[in-house]
Amino acid sequence: MPRFSVIVPVYKVQAYLHACLASVLGQSFTDLELIVVDDCSPDACGALIDECAARDTRVKAIHLRENVGLGRARNAGMEHASGDYLIFLDGDDTLTPDSLHAISDRIKETDEPDVLIYDYARVFWSGEAVRNQFASLLRQDGNVPFRLTDRPGLLRLLMVAWNKAYRRDFIEREDFTFPPGLYEDTPWTYPVLMTADTIATLDRVCVHYLQRRRGSILRTTTRRHFDIFDQYERVFTFLDEHPELSAAWRSLLFRRMVDHLSTVFTKRDRLPRGSRPAFLRKARTHYRRYRVPGARPRTRTRLRHGLVRLGTHRTYRTVWTVLRLRSRARLYVTRARRRTKGALLQVHYRVQLRLPLRADRAVFSSYWGRGYGCNPGALEAALREHAPHIRTAWIADPVHHHTLPTATRRLRTGTAAYWSALARSKYLVNNVNFDRRLVKRPGQIMIQTQHGTPLKLMGLDLQDRPAAARGMDFAALLRNADKWDYVLSANRHSTLVWERVFPASFKTLEYGYPRNDIYQRAGSADVARLRESLGIPQGAVAILYAPTHRDYRHTQLRSLDLERLLHNLGPRFVVLTRAHHSYGAPLAPSSGRLIDVSDHPSVESLCLASDALVTDFSSLMFDYANLDRPVVLHATDWEAYEAARGTYFDVREFPPGAVARSEDELTDIFATGHWRGSRSAQLRAAFRDRFCVYDDGRAAERVVRHVVLGEAGGLPSVTPLADRHPAPAAGVADEPLPRADVSRPTPSF
Repeated sequence: MPRFSVIVPVYKVQAYLHACLASVLGQSFTDLELIVVDDCSPDACGALIDECAARDTRVKAIHLRENVGLGRARNAGMEHASGDYLIFLDGDDTLTPDSLHAISDRIKETDEPDVLIYDYARVFWSGEAVRNQFASLLRQDGNVPFRLTDRPGLLRLLMVAWNKAYRRDFIEREDFTFPPGLYEDTPWTYPVLMTADTIATLDRVCVHYLQRRRGSILRTTTRRHFDIFDQYERVFTFLDEHPELSAAWRSLLFRRMVDHLSTVFTKRDRLPRGSRPAFLRKARTHYRRYRVPGARPRTRTRLRHGLVRLGTHRTYRTVWTVLRLRSRARLYVTRARRRTKGALLQVHYRVQLRLPLRADRAVFSSYWGRGYGCNPGALEAALREHAPHIRTAWIADPVHHHTLPTATRRLRTGTAAYWSALARSKYLVNNVNFDRRLVKRPGQIMIQTQHGTPLKLMGLDLQDRPAAARGMDFAALLRNADKWDYVLSANRHSTLVWERVFPASFKTLEYGYPRNDIYQRAGSADVARLRESLGIPQGAVAILYAPTHRDYRHTQLRSLDLERLLHNLGPRFVVLTRAHHSYGAPLAPSSGRLIDVSDHPSVESLCLASDALVTDFSSLMFDYANLDRPVVLHATDWEAYEAARGTYFDVREFPPGAVARSEDELTDIFATGHWRGSRSAQLRAAFRDRFCVYDDGRAAERVVRHVVLGEAGGLPSVTPLADRHPAPAAGVADEPLPRADVSRPTPSF
């Protein structure tokens, strides 16, 4: 008897079926049977199922003689199920890697509950995966199962069959089956959850729920959406037959029904033309039939409940027209106010430009207002330390204001205070460019810190790379560069690039990158504190995985199956995933030993907390090398990256450590210890000798002393690489990393 019976009904999903079945059969947990029910699909689904069954004995192919719908197809699958637990999966969805292993472990931990609820993520045609917004409801409060009355908030989750595992003898004892028609999950899920004596949760994404652009029945315009009324009749009939449940749940289910009916009605693509008045009248009938005295809707749904209660389409159209007109009026007023405000602010800015500069003021920003950090952040801190007479301000979006030090004034883009600061502050510091409307005044000093050592082509070198330039205005780029007084450089390679691709009259300061100072200043206690804050277990080897942006892709390149990697490496390893900020979405949701750190405000802290870096072509490798910790390149698409973006050298030929050209190679590099072997140490030493020569922990101090305090000579000399002592790694402290001899002299000031 297998542990799981995975039941997959299929109908017109031939394009998605292979991925669905492969996601089940490729699970690391193999004690399963896969029951695939062909619901008389007119496409090639039947043949695909038979081919799969011929290759794998765990597959049972069932062919129905007529199309019976999703619910009855699931019933047919249950009739052939022999597993301890039933799991339902739609033919266009997939299980995430190792999800059955996680489900099995959680079932054991919670003493074989009747139902285990797990999480899902919506996957869109763009490749973006968005986790269920109510994921917090799946918190795992110990290993003791509970009843629905203990956690009624679980009913806020999507009421579907495929985000749960069901103990088969519980389902058979209660004689639960799926009804015909659309919305068949409704009269299945509510009764199952209300009846279950033991329920448990798993806070892990186990299903990827595909959001199809076309073909989904719930996005099809048809009168079959009227089936929802029959489904709720079945729900309330069940309550009538179980009065002990009715008292506890009837009021809540009435509100959920009205919410659901109003949602179907207001979706513009569901009901055919001419059927909407009839739907609303029938909704009114259900409202009156199942209304529970005293059941008050939530404030934000009160209007929708009122429309269902009245049940007249004319009233709905009147209200909808009024709301639409009000919305348009608000939009016009908002636009007019915005234009007027913008004009007044520019007048204010011109006035401020005529007032004297404030020699004791400095304005900072980084990454277009994303928050405190990078080289400007390190410089701001150094300025307060070495030049406390200078008052600092930071430009950031309000959502990032919590990252700013209390001693720094907060500025919001586009406000009067913002324009005043840009007009009157002597020092302007950024790692990108300020507003294009900024007028550089005589006496103002602008420091362009940059934000990485260039591997990919930059500035004017992008003129022949349209995929990377994306319509870049090169004349505007040079106008911005003409405003720079100083440009920071971490190595001679960067100096040569900046001065060529940004031909302007700035002075290059080869002082190192201020953001890298922390690597030489932090100690073991700092590393331990950071690891604890990130939830890294003691003794674990933490790998920071940080791939870079692809100019030729709109979605992130997911070339690594991180769950599979962790499974193959074993329980000692933890992976911190850091998505590139341009994508605005994580590489993978946090789950067990996979920790998403995409929103962490400080990448430097993540580097300190990790024991090794895995990246592709990100400039983070140049900064991370200052820690003298292992770096592994996962270079799977170098040719495509080079063709689209262009690079200054082939990093595979001069890498900071081991190079993996596939996921299997990457696994082997860590499994065999090559990631931290003597050859990797030699490569890292040569890489550091070329790119980390100035980053000795005093870069920010040199900049402040030179630019702000005017100390042209006597600046701190650069500590040679061999004499530096970067913050030690924590996870491999018991096994010292090999260090190569670095004796080449470094320049001094």
